[in-house]
Parts: sequence; structure tokens; C-alpha cells
Amino acid sequence: MFIKFNLYFLLKYLIVLIFLIFTNVYSHDVEKYAFLMPNVIPYRPELYLCTPIRVDTFNSYYIVGFEPNSTMETAHHMLLYGCENPGSEKPVWNCGEMAKNSEMEETYTPCKKSTQIMYAWARDAPMLKLPEGVGFKVGAKSKIKYLVLQVHYANINQFQDGNSDNSGIFLHYTKRPLDKLAGVILLGTGGKIKPLATTHMEAVCTLTENKTIHPFAYRTHTHSLGRVVAGYRVREDENGIDQWTLLGKRDPLTPQMFYPVVDTDPIRKGDKLASRCTMVSARTTITHIGATQEDEMCNFYLMYWVDSGSTLDMKYCFNNQGPPFYWYNLDDRLNRIPDKDASSLD
Repeated sequence: MFIKFNLYFLLKYLIVLIFLIFTNVYSHDVEKYAFLMPNVIPYRPELYLCTPIRVDTFNSYYIVGFEPNSTMETAHHMLLYGCENPGSEKPVWNCGEMAKNSEMEETYTPCKKSTQIMYAWARDAPMLKLPEGVGFKVGAKSKIKYLVLQVHYANINQFQDGNSDNSGIFLHYTKRPLDKLAGVILLGTGGKIKPLATTHMEAVCTLTENKTIHPFAYRTHTHSLGRVVAGYRVREDENGIDQWTLLGKRDPLTPQMFYPVVDTDPIRKGDKLASRCTMVSARTTITHIGATQEDEMCNFYLMYWVDSGSTLDMKYCFNNQGPPFYWYNLDDRLNRIPDKDASSLD
């Protein structure tokens, strides 16, 4: 009886163990890669550093999650770029080509060819996990042959005693082919913000490619003057009336993570994407769009997937002029502009 009792529970234990093994086999296809700064020592404030990894081009990989490894006390923000060729062959390089810097430093862009932003992080945003079956394709049969991590070190007080940094991103990926390919389009502006004033910074682009994209997440980014950042899909109806569909709206001073979009309806050829940043300045001088903490940025990231073919060739939608460019003074005029909704969190 004692032997039978043990055999029974041994058999039950083995069944549970086999179940767990098969469960792990099913889920083991998602692996993790630590893409981190190689213990760098930032040597001046407002420094942008980049480091690359080369993707195995004999296989295709699908990135399905991004796990940040930093804090806002260390890094102002981090960007992950996909490139066909990196901006430099160095293990680490200064990629702050936009920074206002009086020093004669050798700088390189993050990518030399086929630049696209895949992920962005700031203000202690948590991990991003993509929807089931969605992933960024890299490696074989993809233009993304390299990944480049960019970290902006706005303040270097904690490194002045020789401490080094390994900020970066743990990439969650699988080799299992995924049908839904992820992409990002970034809407943003150049320009300047008047002192002691509220300024609207707006961008708009028309999708001209014969592709249908499915939006699922958005992210906003400004520095200290941003109060509201909003993004819309604009579709003209049969009567020529613009229908504005909110994709996402956020106070950019909250954690700058990717949030689920408000509306997941597909966006297709002929639709417009539009963004507005509402900036409020109590400063007595003009603030320019730029790379330092004293400058500003106006960015709205839209993450999407396509279920066939490739992602958009258009990776950026930028109004480089800034004000006085506005939605209402386009050559192809927009109508029914949601002025109040686009500048309010109510």
C-alpha cells in the first residue's frame, strides 16, 4: 500500500512535470537580449551616446517586448533605432549632432542608412509588451541589419566620481515567424516657442502608400513646457468634411511610455495623421526646438502593425518650420479642426 501510494504520487508528479516542460517549450521561443551601454562614463552634460549591435542576417527575428534598464535620474531619454548601416563603426560614439555644443567634437548620426525609430523611453516608463502576434522584424529579409541604442545624458553629476553606466533595453524576441509586423511613425515639429505665451506646434501628413496600418500604441514627448500632446487620424467623408478621430492625448510630463490608442480602426491610403503640442512658456526668452533640456521637443509616436507586406516607407512626419505653420493654413485646408479638444485633457 505504501509503495502504491508513492507510485501514484510519483506518476502524478511526472505528469505535472511533463506539462510544465511542454508549457515552457511553448513559451521558450521568447528570449531576452541585454542591449546595454558598455559601462560608459559620460564626460559632459547634454551628451548623446550611441552603441550598436549587428543582427544575424541569416535568420529573421521578431522583437515583441522592450524592457528598459535605466531611471530618469540617469538618462533623460533613450531611443532604439533600426538601421541598414550604423552611423559609425566604433563601439560607442557621440551621436548628439543636434546638440548646441561649442566644443569641436567628432559626432556621427545613429544610422548611416535606412533610419527608423523602433522604441523610445523617458521619465521612468515601464516595460512595453507588444500585442500577441505582433513584432518588429529584424535580420534576414529586413532592412534592419543593425540596432543602435541612443542614450541622452542630460546631467552627469553621478558620474563625476568615475561611476560608469549600463543603461539600455532588454529586448524580448522570438524566431517564430509573426504575421503582424510592427512599425513606428514619428510626428514632430521644428520651430520656436514665444516667451510668456501659449504656442501650438502642429504637424500633418497624408498617407500616400497603398498600405493599411493598424494603430495600437502611442507615446508623447516634450521637455518641460509641454502641457498636452494629441494625435489624430483625419479622414475626409464623401461631402468633403474632415472626420477627426483621436488616436491619443496625454500630459507629456507623465511617464513617457507607449499607451494603448483610443481608436484602433485601420488607417489607410488618403488618410491624414495630425499632431499638436500645446506649449506654455513662462520664460522671458524664446525657446527653440533642440536636443538639450533648455530646448524643447514636440513628438507624437504612433506604433502600428500591418498584416501583409511591409511597414510604411514613411517613418517620419515633420513640420520643420514650426509656427507660423498651423493646421488651418495648409494648402490642402483642414476643416472642423478640434481646437479645444486638441489642447485640453478634459
